[in-house]
Amino acid sequence: MPHYYIWTIGCQMNKAESERLGSLFEQHGYQATTTANEADIIVLNSCVVRQSAEDKVTNKLDNLQVLKKQRPNLTLALTGCLVDSNLAQLSKDFPYVDHFFKPGEIPLWLPGTQTTPQTQDAPPAVYLPIIQGCDNFCSYCIVPYRRGRERSRPIEELKNEVEDLVRRGAKEITLVGQNVDSYGHDLPGKPDLAGLLSELNGIEGLARLRFLTNHPKDMTGRLIEAIASLDKVCEQFNLPIQSGDNDILKLMRRDYTVEHYHRLIAETRRRIPEISISTDIIVGFPSETEAQFQHTLDLLAELRFETVHVAAYSPRPGTIAARELEDNVPAAEKSRRLNQIEKLQERISTEVNANLLGKTVEILVEGRKKGKWQGRTRSGKLVFFTDSSNWRGRLVNIRIEKAGAWSLQGSPS
Repeated sequence: MPHYYIWTIGCQMNKAESERLGSLFEQHGYQATTTANEADIIVLNSCVVRQSAEDKVTNKLDNLQVLKKQRPNLTLALTGCLVDSNLAQLSKDFPYVDHFFKPGEIPLWLPGTQTTPQTQDAPPAVYLPIIQGCDNFCSYCIVPYRRGRERSRPIEELKNEVEDLVRRGAKEITLVGQNVDSYGHDLPGKPDLAGLLSELNGIEGLARLRFLTNHPKDMTGRLIEAIASLDKVCEQFNLPIQSGDNDILKLMRRDYTVEHYHRLIAETRRRIPEISISTDIIVGFPSETEAQFQHTLDLLAELRFETVHVAAYSPRPGTIAARELEDNVPAAEKSRRLNQIEKLQERISTEVNANLLGKTVEILVEGRKKGKWQGRTRSGKLVFFTDSSNWRGRLVNIRIEKAGAWSLQGSPS
C-alpha cells in the first residue's frame, strides 16, 4: 500500500486542511506514515504569517530536495500560504517540487489507486473549515493576499459533513476560519455563526463544538448568547487583541479600541462566568514605544487570559505595514518584550490552573503521548493521565492532582 506524509506548520486552518487532505489520501488507498523517508507522496502545508515560519518551510523544502534526488519517483507537493498566484516563480525557486496548489484546494493531480473511495475512521477531535479568506486587511497580515476574500460554506453542506464525521467517530468539532465571525455574510439569507452553531448543536452523537478565530469588531451578542445557551458549545474562545494601545491598533487597522475590547470581555464574563478566553499579541509593531508596550502588559495583567499567543512583528512583503511603515523596533527589543509577556502569562496561567487542584474535570481523550493519555477540558485545558484502559475518543472525568502553567495531570475519578 502506498504511503503519504503531511508536514504542517501554522494556524488551525492549516491543520484542518491537512486533516482533510489526509482523509482524501486515505480514500484513494494511501496510508499515513510518520516519516518522510517512507512516503510515496509528501505534502508540505506552509505558513508565511511570520518570517520565522517561512524560513522553516524553505529549510524543510531544502532538506527534502536531497530525498527527491535519491527517489525521483517520490511526489513532492507544496500548499498553504507560501503558494501565491506567481506559480512560475515558485517553480523557479523550487524546481524539484512536483505540484503547487493553493490553500484549501483539492489536489486534482492525486493518483487514485482505488475506483471506490473507502470510508475511514475520524479522529475524536476534528477541525472543520467553514469560511475561507479574509476581508479585513489588517496592515500586518498576509492572509487576504494569499487566501483571497471571504467565502463561506453553506450550512447544509457543513451539517452533512459534521454528521458524516460523527458517524466515523468524531466527538468534537472545531469550526475554523481566518475570521469565523464573518461566517455567512456572503450566503443567501445571510446566516451567521450563532445560527450555524445552533444547527450543529442538534446533531446526535456530537459531544462538543468549538470555533476560532474571532475578531473583536465582529463578535456579536448573538454569538455570546449561543455560547451561553447551547449545551454542546464549549465555554471557550480566542479573541485576539494584538495590542493594548489604541494608536498601535489604529496603525494595525484593527477597527476597534481597547475600550470596546474591555466591554466585550466584561459582557462575556458577565453572561458566561465560567468562560475561558485566550488572546493574541504582536510586540514590536512599527513605532511601538515602551509606554505603548506597557499598555499591553497592563491589559494582560488586568484581564488575566487563560492563554496568550505572543509573536514579534515580522514585516510581510506586500502588506500595508511593509509598504508604509518602517520596521524600526530593534530585534533585541522585540525579544525582550516578547519574553516579558511570556513571563507574565506563565505566572497568570499557573495561578489560574492552580484553582483546579483537587477538582474534577471532564475531558475528551484524543490519544496518547509519551505513554500518557491526553485530552482537553471544555475550557480547552490540556490534561494528561495514566491508565491501562483504552480511553481514546471517550469522555472521562479526571480529578486534578498536579497543575502547571501549560497543562494539568490527574487520575480518572
